[in-house]
Amino acid sequence: MDSVQYSLPNVVSQQEWQKARRKLLEKEKELTRQHDKLNAERRRLPMVAVQSTYHFAGPEGQISLIDLFHGRRQLIVYSAMLEPGAAPCKGCSMVMDNIGHNLAHVAARDTSFVFTSPAPQEEILALQQRMNWNAPWYTDPARRFADTFDAGKGFAVNVFIRDDANNIYRTYYTTARGAELFDTNFKLLDLTPYGRQESWEDSPEGWPQTPPYQWWRMHDEYE
Repeated sequence: MDSVQYSLPNVVSQQEWQKARRKLLEKEKELTRQHDKLNAERRRLPMVAVQSTYHFAGPEGQISLIDLFHGRRQLIVYSAMLEPGAAPCKGCSMVMDNIGHNLAHVAARDTSFVFTSPAPQEEILALQQRMNWNAPWYTDPARRFADTFDAGKGFAVNVFIRDDANNIYRTYYTTARGAELFDTNFKLLDLTPYGRQESWEDSPEGWPQTPPYQWWRMHDEYE
């Protein structure tokens, strides 16, 4: 670990600490209530029909967008940054690290989750084996799906629902920091005094900070 001496929070009495903690807790509870309201508003968004047909390559061969639902009613698609022959995106890899067994719980609520990328299946499977990832990950040829659904050369999260006739509708989209909902590592660091230790954060003077992205690694590359 780094031997540099950083500043520390002020030391106070137990009573003073409890008072400060209760004050912050009130704000945390209000944020939770606001988040619940935002989720309720998201559930009431209108939807738009998906008019075109999209095909993907997977371990089972060529499949369509409706196949990605795997018979469930809802579908979340994370368009990840992995171009043919390119190094994997560290940020998208953090998302994959955090999926774990979450998909079993998501599936229990009639929802499927998959990754897509332009990279061929042999490159995807090799990376999955290296990193011990098990989430479904499909090839999006020439980024046709990603370009249509606002990922482009970057990444995006799209949500779909199907009706009984297998008509597909797009209900939600997000990218950039909207995708942090997957990143448990950031949520854990946000609980600590030093936070994520990135230069954009509003932290007290003397707190350790480095530029964002530069410290990110594949999980098997950290010392």
